[in-house]
Amino acid sequence: MLRLIRETFMLLAVTACLAAAQESAVSSRIVHQALNDAWWTGPLLAPSANTLPHGHALIEPYLYDVISQGFYDSTGKRQRARHVNAFGSLTYINYGLADKFTIGLIPVFGYNQVGQGTGSGHIDLGDLTVQAEYRLHLFHEGSWAPTTAIAVQEALPTGKYDRLGDRPNDGLGSGAYTTTLCLYNQRFFWMPDGRVLRTRFNVTQAFSRQVNVQDVSVYGTSQGFRGHAKPGAALLADLAGEYSITRHWGLAADATYRHQSNTAVTGYDISHPKAATLRNSGSSQAFALAPAIEYNFNRQVGIIVGTRLFPAGKNTPNSVTPVMAINIVH
Repeated sequence: MLRLIRETFMLLAVTACLAAAQESAVSSRIVHQALNDAWWTGPLLAPSANTLPHGHALIEPYLYDVISQGFYDSTGKRQRARHVNAFGSLTYINYGLADKFTIGLIPVFGYNQVGQGTGSGHIDLGDLTVQAEYRLHLFHEGSWAPTTAIAVQEALPTGKYDRLGDRPNDGLGSGAYTTTLCLYNQRFFWMPDGRVLRTRFNVTQAFSRQVNVQDVSVYGTSQGFRGHAKPGAALLADLAGEYSITRHWGLAADATYRHQSNTAVTGYDISHPKAATLRNSGSSQAFALAPAIEYNFNRQVGIIVGTRLFPAGKNTPNSVTPVMAINIVH
């Protein structure tokens, strides 16, 4: 999968450069590009601040592979492995309930493969997210005010997270109901060459409820454990941009910062019920960069290919995640 995405990315990059060179050769005169002349797929990570028109729908499936040389579980304990591949699928399914109000679902599926130890038994469902977004303001050319929206997401604990037995890598969920509050912004700028640059700046804050935990779990507990876990609150900031090379081709990039507070695990082992267990992960933080290239067949359909790069951070391992997605609006 990694080889296919890498070769596709290289092919798209070469084709985009040739398309841009051809367009530049046609006319050397700088022209102010009209907004409706730019077609977009969207950057890899930052959701749009613009809601769907009433009665319209969007579906955007992602395929990705989180590649790392090890990982931290939810208690901050580093798990060693020669090579970890966390294959996943994530799909945005949105519907315009009104011109300013969009509702949606985000189902996730995954499969973990490790170089040492037992991987996932099969592809399984992760936590399902439901969301609602309301647009407060729409950007107009000549105005400084960006398109602005607020959104609420609720992650439902549909993925396995405990009682994992001898397959801890079957854990694809958190077990916790998680509410995320979102503020989205989007604005357009015109570059010196006259082409459009679309920018997004999003901030989200997630809060999780306490969850019951039994036996082997994603929180690093072992067989016989009985207790609770309280995932820490998570803050995410994402600054993204898309540059319209031509009507069909675009370059995109996200720069993100994530901070997660301490996750506490409390309980006991049934073989030693009087011996209390307390684990704290400590806080974690990570910066990421996600460059990508996109091709838009028309206003309704586009594809994007890129890579999310996570250098090692506090309680966070380094990872590389090739990503491919298709965006369809109807």
